[in-house]
Amino acid sequence: MKKTADNKAPRAGNSDTFKSGKVTYLSPLPLPTGLPPVDHSHIVAEVTDEYLELGAFTPNVFGWQLTLAMPMFVVVLSVIVAPTLFFFLGLLWGKGFGDAIDIWLLFFQEGLQYGAGFGSVILLIALFPTLQAHFKLRGVVPTRFNRQRREVCLVPSDSDTPVIVPWEELQAWVIQAQGVTQYGVQRQFGFGFGGTDPKTGKGTSLELMSAGLPLAISTWEALRAYMEYEVNSLTEIQDPLELQKPGDPPWEGVHTFYNARDRMRRRRREGEVGWYYPFLWYCYHLLTLWTLPNHLTEWEVRKLKRLNRRATPEAAQRWSEPLPEAQWAKPSDELKRLSEKVRQKQKANPGRLPYEVFAEVYSEEDRVPQASNL
Repeated sequence: MKKTADNKAPRAGNSDTFKSGKVTYLSPLPLPTGLPPVDHSHIVAEVTDEYLELGAFTPNVFGWQLTLAMPMFVVVLSVIVAPTLFFFLGLLWGKGFGDAIDIWLLFFQEGLQYGAGFGSVILLIALFPTLQAHFKLRGVVPTRFNRQRREVCLVPSDSDTPVIVPWEELQAWVIQAQGVTQYGVQRQFGFGFGGTDPKTGKGTSLELMSAGLPLAISTWEALRAYMEYEVNSLTEIQDPLELQKPGDPPWEGVHTFYNARDRMRRRRREGEVGWYYPFLWYCYHLLTLWTLPNHLTEWEVRKLKRLNRRATPEAAQRWSEPLPEAQWAKPSDELKRLSEKVRQKQKANPGRLPYEVFAEVYSEEDRVPQASNL
C-alpha cells in the first residue's frame, strides 16, 4: 500500500497519460459505471451489514490442487504408469509372465525411490509461493468500506494509524499500460483507489492488478454497489460457480467439494454430460488427494483471519462497529443528481465506456453556469 495520494483530486472521466500507458479516473463522486458488479479476482474477503473487507489475498482450492497435483503426477508416473508399461513390454519380449512380474517389481522399486525424491522436491518448489505470500501478509491490514459511515478505512503498510477517507471523496482509477519484452508486446491492467484523511491530512492508496479493463471497472462497481446498498452479500458480487449453498461459509472449503460432486452427479443423471465426465472428475480429485486441498484452504482462511484480526488497529476495529440507523450517513444531493444523469445517458446509449459518460456529464455541468451568465 502506498503512503501518498494526490493532493489535487481529479474528476471522474479525466485521464492522465504516462510514457507506457494511461490512468483513467472513476471518482471522486462514485458514479454508476453501468457494468455488472462482479469481483472477478475475489479480492473481497468479507461482506457484512456494516462493512466490506478488501483482502490482499483470498485462498482458493485450485491453488492447493495445483500444488499437490504436480508432485502426485510425478509419483503416479513413476510408480504406476512406468512399471505397468514395462510389465506389458516384458510380456511381449520377455520369457513369460514371471519375467514380466520381475520387470514390474524392478521398475516399481526404482520408481518409488525416484518418484518420492523428485515429488518431494517439486512439492517444496510449489509450496514456496504460498509460504512467500504468507510472510508478505504478516502485518497487512485489509481495507474496509463502511457504508453506514460512508467512509473507507485504509492502513498504510508503514503505519498503525488508519487513514479514513470519505466515500464520496475517494479517488478511484483504472490503469492501462503496455511494454515490449522478448515475448512481444505485454499489456497490463490495474485498479486502484486512495485519498486523504480530512482530519489528519495523511493520504494513502492501494493498487491491484487485473486481467482486463472491464474486469477492473467491474471490481470498482462491486465496491460502489455495496456502498450504495445495491448489493448486500458476497455471493452477489462473486461467482460461486454453483458451489455455494444457502448457509455455507462464503469461502471455499470442504463444503465446495461435496457441492461440486453433487453437481457432477446431477449433470450426469440429467444427461448434460457423458460417462467420461464423472470418470475424469474422480481421476482429477484422486490425483489432487481428494478433499485435502479443501481442508488446507479452510486452514489457510482461518490463519489469515487470525493474522488480519491481530494486525487490525484498535481504532479501525472501533470504526467498524455498527451504528444506530439514525446515525447512518446519507449520499449527497450532488451524487444523487449526477448519478441519475449518468444512468439516463447509459440507458439512452448503452455500451459506452463509463468514463466517457462521466466526462460528458461533467462537461455539461461546466456549461450550465456559463449559460446562466449570458
